[in-house]
Amino acid sequence: MFKNLHHNLTKDQRKGILALCFLIIGIQAGYYFISKADFTSETGKSAEEKQWLSLQSKIDALKAKKGEKQTTIYPFNPNFITDYKGYALGMTTEQIDRLHAFRKNGKWVNSAADFKAVTKVPDSLLAKLSPYFKFPDWVNKKNREQTAPKQEYASAEKYPANNYPEKFDSKKSITKPAIDINSALEEDLIAVYGIGPAFAKKILRRRADLGAFVSMDQMDDFDFSPEAVAGLRKGFKVSGNPQINTINVNSASLQQLLRFPYFNREIAKAIITQRSMNGKIVNFDELSKINDIFTLKSKIIRLYLEY
Repeated sequence: MFKNLHHNLTKDQRKGILALCFLIIGIQAGYYFISKADFTSETGKSAEEKQWLSLQSKIDALKAKKGEKQTTIYPFNPNFITDYKGYALGMTTEQIDRLHAFRKNGKWVNSAADFKAVTKVPDSLLAKLSPYFKFPDWVNKKNREQTAPKQEYASAEKYPANNYPEKFDSKKSITKPAIDINSALEEDLIAVYGIGPAFAKKILRRRADLGAFVSMDQMDDFDFSPEAVAGLRKGFKVSGNPQINTINVNSASLQQLLRFPYFNREIAKAIITQRSMNGKIVNFDELSKINDIFTLKSKIIRLYLEY
């Protein structure tokens, strides 16, 4: 039907349709050029617009300055540099990888010299970063002791025969008796290598939540270094029958369960669901089916629970 349509139109009708097409195309083209063209003359621009245009260069300069990335360096521990942190500090990928490989072996960077030896950063970058290195107090104390000049002993002329200062004999040294961890003070804990004020307060807060520690194995619950945990085990012990705070898993509320250090929100909700659906929890074996943590630390956790 459409194939023979032009045969049904007169010559004037075909010319009219063609003229209409050219008119539509002309209108579209004119609209395009008019919309793109700026017919505003320099004299026709308002005073306010001229003022804005005169300030455009300054505005562009301020935008460019604002867009420049300015990295502010805050004090940080170089042992915990992430990929992004290292990149922001100007370290290369190889330098960051060397540091991460060193830390995976359980080793620690304790000085600017250690950082340079491990990462092999250039002296210029080390000079830029080292003023912001922040190490624990016990590390700084150890570094000061290592760099302090050794005390010289007086010469033999100062002390007559048989009056020399008595030399230290490690075999005769008195071993300090272990302190009960449940009566230890903050200053006792800080004396341990690797335990600073923050870690000492963390131990005391955990002891307050539990009432008392029942085993020195509970020191493994903290994110302390192996040296610090070994020092705690050597310098402290659990004496007698400590007075602990017990929690009844059948009557405790959600908030009371959450205050128990070995329970998180998931475990606390699971306990409430268990006793709501199946009734009273009878013993630890039934409780241990809820989460693997009860199996891993069963000897310790069971001492704090009641049924």
